[in-house]
Amino acid sequence: MTDERRVRGNGLSLSVTEWGERGRPTVVLLHGFPDTSAVWAPVVRRLSADCRVVSYDVRGAGRSDVPRTRRDYALPLLVDDLVAVLDATSPDAAVHLVAHDWGSIQGWEAVTTKGLADRFASYTSISGPPLDHAALWARRHRTLRPANLRLTVRQALHSWYIAYFHLPFVPELTTRNQRATALWTSRLHRVERVPTDEEWPARTFGADFAHGVNLYRSNVLPRLRHPEVRHTDVPVQLIVPTRDRYITPELLDGLEEWTSRLWRRQVDASHWLIRSEPSLLAGWVRELVTFIATGEESDGLVRSRMGPSTSS
Repeated sequence: MTDERRVRGNGLSLSVTEWGERGRPTVVLLHGFPDTSAVWAPVVRRLSADCRVVSYDVRGAGRSDVPRTRRDYALPLLVDDLVAVLDATSPDAAVHLVAHDWGSIQGWEAVTTKGLADRFASYTSISGPPLDHAALWARRHRTLRPANLRLTVRQALHSWYIAYFHLPFVPELTTRNQRATALWTSRLHRVERVPTDEEWPARTFGADFAHGVNLYRSNVLPRLRHPEVRHTDVPVQLIVPTRDRYITPELLDGLEEWTSRLWRRQVDASHWLIRSEPSLLAGWVRELVTFIATGEESDGLVRSRMGPSTSS
């Protein structure tokens, strides 16, 4: 069963889709940049048989409304949108949040926001650290020690695009055409080795990209200047693709300090493993959902469990 509807977020309308039967554990899927909820289709097919699955296009993407100003992409407003979706789709039960890329950044913001932790039964984060953690990590590694210098330079080379996205007008001008979509699809095939289809990348890719760069412009520099340590008691499953061209595995080190329970799973995959390894990801999400419901920890969860760390 599929249900599509509009949900009023903070000042705009969001496109929300639901699959599966009510009464089952609810899994909410939160996409990243420059995607839409269509990126989750292979995972939805695998989870909706025994879970209720909810996904939505974030503000500025796909069929959701486009904010008027750059300030309207600020993380607190994105969290407000997520809460509105939860209120509309699962008002009485905590959900299992699964998020990728910028969706994962939003997810960390949500689960570490005071008063919201009880809305989440678990959180699975893929290829997106909290911005505050990224800023603090960069500060800790900003030394001339060879080990720290190597890690800092490596991550900087992976993050080159962030500076590009802060250029005025240029990113928007280079993506608002069909050729940009064709080039992006070709890159996903050739470089990322990710299967695509008629639904993904979305036909709205050019506009989604042009709007989505405001996520970086509105949030990155403020958090780099004033990061704060944030903590959550929501159980977190951290998925770490070792061939990610944007987020190095080392950037995710230390996240066990942000939560009282964390499982870290490394996988030989690229950034878009939600497309290249949907069965593996769905299985891991299902294992965590089962553990939260029954307390029975699978062998995979046992092997990947990490406790709070004092390492730097």
